[in-house]
Amino acid sequence: MKRDLFLAYVAFGIVCFVWGTTYLGIAIVIETLPTFLFAGSRFALGGLLLLLVAQLRGEKLPTKRKDWLNLVLIGVLMVGVANAVVVWAEHYISSGFAALLVATAPFWMATMEALRGNSDFTRRKLLGMLVGFSGVGILVAPEIELSSINVQLIVGVIALQIGSIAWNYGSIRSKYHLSPDIKPFTSAALQMLLGGVVVGVFGLLRGEASAFYFTTRTLTAYLYLVVFGSVVAYGSYVYALSKLKTSTTSLYAYINPLVAVILGWLILDEKFGWNVALSMVVIFSGVALVQTAPSASRKIVEAGTAVAKPLDPAEV
Repeated sequence: MKRDLFLAYVAFGIVCFVWGTTYLGIAIVIETLPTFLFAGSRFALGGLLLLLVAQLRGEKLPTKRKDWLNLVLIGVLMVGVANAVVVWAEHYISSGFAALLVATAPFWMATMEALRGNSDFTRRKLLGMLVGFSGVGILVAPEIELSSINVQLIVGVIALQIGSIAWNYGSIRSKYHLSPDIKPFTSAALQMLLGGVVVGVFGLLRGEASAFYFTTRTLTAYLYLVVFGSVVAYGSYVYALSKLKTSTTSLYAYINPLVAVILGWLILDEKFGWNVALSMVVIFSGVALVQTAPSASRKIVEAGTAVAKPLDPAEV
């Protein structure tokens, strides 16, 4: 058990760093590759590679119809919606900007867990969410001129929040709605493969095949995203998710933007203005308030005025 917990935190550390680098990789790849065919092929290929690893480990494929349906849904949510939205948004906003907007993920996770009854909203959590989203306002406001509103920017901001909601809902379904006998590597592989195929087919239907070509620079970034961003990091995320609380795994949103902003500034010469620095501090402060807020039910139990509800075994 201790070994599993140790490996889960190692996997979580991989997610924190590697996914921060993927924003840079995406920004490079889309110099020549179209949005949906790129996102679909990346995850479909990564899923095939990870599935091969899982099969070599002796893991079995799911046997229940409901598990296959859930895996398709999870793949579409996390690959088809969440990741494809990030790729699309980076056509119009910087990689660091996108990463900071995705940093609101813990707010959506806290909301969904509260709706499931696994946690509750306290004043501190609500304050944290208000603080975090005010940080998004600080980030976006200087980019919007009153005389000429950047519609694509606004749509990109909204789309990234929709993508974040889809990602977190997919994460919850991955943790709570799949049979426990499905191993993490097999689960991650099938999520990527099934979601990638759906997105790739959508890209083909949009006629993106004619615009799909590589340069040495984009091919290098593409292979990095397939191997490290998909196989290594996505597999690590699903493994960590199976062993740790969802509120813990969502904390990768702390680290990813730091890595993405620094790499974007160093390599792509992206802007690092006062609003980026300030919004980073404000968003992270909001996330900290949400993550450290004790639940109301816990306060009641500690005060000895009520009996705590049984813990969900998946959350222990």
